[in-house]
Amino acid sequence: MQNYFVQVTCDVHMKWDKEPPSYRLFVNDELFTERTWTWDNYYLEELIQIEAPAGVYTIRYELLDPSLAHIRPKNLQVVTGPATILGKDRVIIHDES
Repeated sequence: MQNYFVQVTCDVHMKWDKEPPSYRLFVNDELFTERTWTWDNYYLEELIQIEAPAGVYTIRYELLDPSLAHIRPKNLQVVTGPATILGKDRVIIHDES
C-alpha cells in the first residue's frame, strides 16, 4: 500500500471560564496533539498533516475535562494532497494510482 501526504486545516473555537482547558486531537484513534488553550476571544487554525494509505480518516477533538469548556471544530478543509472532506469530521484520502 502506498502512503499519501495530505494537509488539512480546521478552525478550533473554544468557550471557557476560569482555568484554561486542555484538549486532544485524534485522527481515527491516533493521538496527534494535546494542547492547553490559553487564548481568549480567538480561534486557532489547526494544521493537521497526515501521511497514510488511501481511506477514510475521522478527525476528533476531545476535552480533557469537559466541565471546563466547550470546543467547536469548524471549517475542515484540504490544503494539499489527494483528499476530500466528507461531512464535518472525515477526510477521504484518494488512491492516485
